[in-house]
Amino acid sequence: MTTMTPRPWLSSYAEGVPDEIELPEGSLFDLVEGSVGEFGDNVALEFFGATTTYAEMGEQIARAAEGLRLLGVQKGDMVALALPNCPQHIVAFYAVLRLGAIVVEHNPLYTPRELRHQFEDHGARIAIVWDKVVAAIQDFPADVAVETLISVDITRSMPFGTRALLRLPIARARESRAALTTKVRGTIAWKDLLGSDPIKPEIVRPGADDIAIIQYTSGTTGLPKGAALTHLNLTANAAQARAWVPMVKRGTSVVYAVLPMFHAYGLTLCLTFAMSMGSRLVLFPKFDPDLVLAVVKKRPATFLPAVPPIYERLMAAAKEQKVSLKGIEIAISGAMPLSASVVEPWEALTGGYLVEGYGLSETSPVLMANPVGPTRRAGTVGLPLPNTEVRVVDPDNPTVDRPAGEEGELIVRGPQVFSGYWKKPDETAAVFVPAVDGGGDWFRTGDIVTLDTDGFVSVVDRIKELIITGGFNVAPSEVEEALRAHPDVVDVAVVGMPSTHSGEEVVAAVVMAPGKELDEKVLRDSVRGDLAAYKVPKRIIAVDELPKSLIGKVLRRRVRESLLDSAD
Repeated sequence: MTTMTPRPWLSSYAEGVPDEIELPEGSLFDLVEGSVGEFGDNVALEFFGATTTYAEMGEQIARAAEGLRLLGVQKGDMVALALPNCPQHIVAFYAVLRLGAIVVEHNPLYTPRELRHQFEDHGARIAIVWDKVVAAIQDFPADVAVETLISVDITRSMPFGTRALLRLPIARARESRAALTTKVRGTIAWKDLLGSDPIKPEIVRPGADDIAIIQYTSGTTGLPKGAALTHLNLTANAAQARAWVPMVKRGTSVVYAVLPMFHAYGLTLCLTFAMSMGSRLVLFPKFDPDLVLAVVKKRPATFLPAVPPIYERLMAAAKEQKVSLKGIEIAISGAMPLSASVVEPWEALTGGYLVEGYGLSETSPVLMANPVGPTRRAGTVGLPLPNTEVRVVDPDNPTVDRPAGEEGELIVRGPQVFSGYWKKPDETAAVFVPAVDGGGDWFRTGDIVTLDTDGFVSVVDRIKELIITGGFNVAPSEVEEALRAHPDVVDVAVVGMPSTHSGEEVVAAVVMAPGKELDEKVLRDSVRGDLAAYKVPKRIIAVDELPKSLIGKVLRRRVRESLLDSAD
């Protein structure tokens, strides 16, 4: 018999939010298929003004699924996606899932080295990628070669007029077009994949317990690992999010996808939650305040998931352009701390709410959020969602609970919590605490928090040394490896330092070889081919030596403390 842990947060829920929800029984594909059937005539996707209805999207998914089946994709196969936010991303995602295959999401701005590591890990033989990424994958060595590449020209989803402007024989048009698309060879064009007949209903479908996606995360430390998330993990998290906003009726909302959908945060709130709500999903291939404000003028967002720097830039741009933000109803912030200095002006300008939440890739990702109402509590990450249990424990002995208000490690369990890392049983075992009450095991978040008597959680620090900059995870060891390859660097420690713009910034402390002087630009340039731009250190500082443990391990926490002290 399962015994529920105390749940003081239930009394702090907003009006209409249930203590528990009934978990979905179907798959993610069933979720989107339901919206296609119920809201067929409604606009599902908007991209630079071009629109796609739910019925049209459903037809495209069925054709893409059949095209993939004819290429040999079967249930349980891996299919890699490396796409920006665009209509083809949503269609490809659900087409893969329709076959019971597994989506592996990738950042299309990753360097070839970063992409290669992930492809080596999951071994997908088919990839659907932005045409700007094709060359990087075609240059993989033979042992990780992808058999079939499907290339996507995102400009084909733009309105005809916009596409025509991109073809004008002027420098600015050429530059814009070059940033969006490029010519490729040796691939199957996305438009050709959609030339297939719709998939037949009797073709095998996924089940709730099947793996739906592999989401790469740096986890606690080290190189990125693939978090295996089931259909149930993701449909449950979408259902929990729907329950959190009972005031919003399905089929009526507008969601802005400014967050990249290859990131767990953007994936759940745009690819799954928005589709389950029958929302109009407005897609932005990258965050551009001017593009967002142009849509705000016509159709303000019901939901705007983002990170604090985006809200700050939108407010600044709106002031400069004299654009009203009134009508943006619910802004949901995550991935980094949200300060009152952002919340207060945002809510004054929009007349809506800006609430902070919390989650991890391993939890699909949302674990908790502030109430969407007057009981929200600034400075906290809110309350556990329905069907979610949390405890605060001694980090050195996670079987011992800490009393309310006392700092400890946050451990969690719920239907959105993953079952493990792809092909990494040891790393999986290390992040779970066996249950003694008949319930599921507890996942160790690696975050130090406090839980007050009303159930609100505040994040204090991280046990893990992961750096979160601009909402993206950076593994220090990956950056250190790239810097250490430079012949002038003897040793290096990479840490996250506080930043008013991005939560944290990547900072490297380096020990230079005898007789060598630090040249920050040279070192930065040396790693740009191996690291995505957000991983390249913003600052590089020369030090005489690095603090180490008795076994020679660099003590990053002490490095960070030293850098903080020297900055005072």
